[in-house]
Amino acid sequence: MRSPTTIYEGTPTAPVNLATLKTQVSRKYQNLIERTITFIPQRWIAAGVLFLLYILRISIVGGWYVVTYALSIYLLTQFIAFLSPKWDPDMDDGLNVGLPTKGDEEPKPFVRRLPEFLFWHSIFKALVISLFCTFFPFLNLPVFWPILVIYFIVLFTVTMRTQIRHMIKHKYIPFTVGKKVYNTRD
Repeated sequence: MRSPTTIYEGTPTAPVNLATLKTQVSRKYQNLIERTITFIPQRWIAAGVLFLLYILRISIVGGWYVVTYALSIYLLTQFIAFLSPKWDPDMDDGLNVGLPTKGDEEPKPFVRRLPEFLFWHSIFKALVISLFCTFFPFLNLPVFWPILVIYFIVLFTVTMRTQIRHMIKHKYIPFTVGKKVYNTRD
């Protein structure tokens, strides 16, 4: 007869300590996130639904303007990182790893500072955290929200103007639109 403390093969055991539990949760989370890599439209639809859920929660309950403002600033910084090249030609330092600057240089692919998957993942996490924050009344700080809206619009305008000037100066487009068609008749 076996003793009650014997662990049978295949029987899940309870985590021994907090570090083991953290490792197990981290591995399961990483596995779940890695499974979503190939489902690009579904991921963005899920982020859109979460965003609409957040907007619905804010509009029904009212308030949490500072949380919404912080979320919008974070989303703006992530969007700018998504639009920016990994190697800034203005900060080249002679490495020549940036965008081509002359017509005779070999075209190089556009490499983002923040890849699409990490952009989505950071947005998704920010939306979940912001939605979670709306359940705590002490985070509903009293502010005059039109000032935050005006400040965000000014910040968005200035930041995007700078980014668009950078794109025009270095002649790059951060999006691929359709398949490139080559002329076969010469």
